[in-house]
Amino acid sequence: MREHREILTNIKSDLLSLCIDSMNQRNGYDEYMSLIQNSLKQYFDIDKCCFLLYECESLKPFNIKSSIDIDLNSITWSDFTTHFSQKKLIDLPECLSHIKEFNLFSKMLLLKTGQFGEYCILLLQETPKWTAFTKSEFFENFVDTAADMLKVLCKNIEILQNEKQYRKLYNMTDLFHSTMDIDLILENVLITIQDNFPNFNVELILSNDHDRQTKVHIKPFDYLSERPSAIEAFVSGKIIVEQAVEMNRCLLNAPMKGRQAIYGILQVSAPIFYVFSKTEEDFIRMLAHASGNALENAKLYHQSHRLISDLQLINETSHRLNMKLDSKEMFMFLHKQLMKSFQPMEVCFVLKSDSELKLTEASTELFDTEEGSIYINHAANHFKNSQEPLFIADCSRLIGKELNYNSMMAIPMIVEQRINGFSIVLHRDSYFFSFDSFKLMQSLIHHSSLAIANSILRNKLQEMVDHDHLTKLHTRSYLDRFVESSLESDSSGMFLLIDIDNFKHVNDTYGHQVGDEVLVQIADQLKKVIGTRGICARWGGEELAVYVPNILVAEVEKLASQIVESVPVATNPTVTVSAGLITWNTKQRPEFQSIFLHADTALYNAKSTGKNKFSIFNESMLFLS
Repeated sequence: MREHREILTNIKSDLLSLCIDSMNQRNGYDEYMSLIQNSLKQYFDIDKCCFLLYECESLKPFNIKSSIDIDLNSITWSDFTTHFSQKKLIDLPECLSHIKEFNLFSKMLLLKTGQFGEYCILLLQETPKWTAFTKSEFFENFVDTAADMLKVLCKNIEILQNEKQYRKLYNMTDLFHSTMDIDLILENVLITIQDNFPNFNVELILSNDHDRQTKVHIKPFDYLSERPSAIEAFVSGKIIVEQAVEMNRCLLNAPMKGRQAIYGILQVSAPIFYVFSKTEEDFIRMLAHASGNALENAKLYHQSHRLISDLQLINETSHRLNMKLDSKEMFMFLHKQLMKSFQPMEVCFVLKSDSELKLTEASTELFDTEEGSIYINHAANHFKNSQEPLFIADCSRLIGKELNYNSMMAIPMIVEQRINGFSIVLHRDSYFFSFDSFKLMQSLIHHSSLAIANSILRNKLQEMVDHDHLTKLHTRSYLDRFVESSLESDSSGMFLLIDIDNFKHVNDTYGHQVGDEVLVQIADQLKKVIGTRGICARWGGEELAVYVPNILVAEVEKLASQIVESVPVATNPTVTVSAGLITWNTKQRPEFQSIFLHADTALYNAKSTGKNKFSIFNESMLFLS
């Protein structure tokens, strides 16, 4: 009895010394278990023992003198609850006795630090001295003292861990305030979590407006596929813990919240029966909050630079579009701007006229294929009922078939509440375009729509000015500009002034409507004969004109003959024409006004000498007239 009291006193003294030493040096479990093991050997002749510490829903073996290298993760605390329901010292249970490394032990002692604290199981081989001590009145005191000391150690270790965690959190926060590098921020969030919770898995789930160029592995936040607990945390801004039974995991979802918005979820995954302590939750909450503020600051910094760049882009675009470019040049310029700003793989511009869609030349080749028409038709069907732009992160899921390009933005060109067309950009990767890119493209197309519409109207107006509404030939004013330019830049040319013979008789006999039809028939014949070699124009009334630049001398009379001879065949009622012809070359480059005067003189000669023929101008005709 006295011996047992002395043993207890000595053990308490050693534990007290360890406790005091722990306060100063922050000793851990190893020192505690070493002391218990030495005491067991010194006082009870127990050579070997083993400690199983219950952590993270599994048992971790500690043994100082002989190593037991065995995975005990499959054995949980629930396997021992029934055994320790009545006693703290029991025989080795079957769940451990079948393990080869535990054959040396016969007894198992529970050291519990409180109702919901740490658990430590001591495995040992029973000796006579130990058996005698367990039957004494001092044994319970020994167990309680050892458990209390373990509780102190647990508290000290927790304080030490918290100190390390918060020191890391402070250092990380200090880093966050000194950098605007989003990659560095995200990387340090992952490192800090994994350093403090090495047994857990961590995932960053960020909203779609994050920087697409980040090198850190992240998961895009998707309302359609994300777990309800993550959505709830994102929407509410509060930590949500979920027991994900189908995953056999416990998920803690901490919102990464700044002052203005929530930017994502920091998701920590632990074993399904793990219970996050308040300290752990607080640490993860503060880490997520610090990272959310850092992300927000970095985003605002980058956003301010991006806004300046966007304003410069819009200003440059507006300036260029106001330079009275034609519509083709405008679309090519916009194509270049979209490629530079958004890095899409495919771009197209579609113009809408009544119910018809016309693909412009500034579109990439994909949109001439059947695959490209899928995107065009989807956008066109949308814009039949809505003027809202399209922002699609995953086209395959939305359209219902597997597609090569999953990210899509389609912006309508609206002028006076009417959709004149739309632009589409595509990329293979889902969630490639950010919401900021979407808003910028809207602004670009919005600023361009009016300029494009005006350019198209100018083209139509110029088309009307440059072409006769009846014959669709060029007008005299257009012909004048063309000839004047040709005289400056070309090496030769021919001008043929044509008049319909007895056209008044046609009008008087058949009526002016038939006369108009005859004019159209002759105009069509002239375009057929001349093609793209030159231009045909309506000179005025029943007079027409043909001008061909860079023509060989040998071809001039042949072409004039072909025109005069083909008209009677091409008209109904049949009519003939007379024509005056003038040619020039670099050696005899005439004055601009003299060309028309000389052609008119030659025409008068053809008329007065029999009609239905052409006359070539020569100087002697001036004296005859």
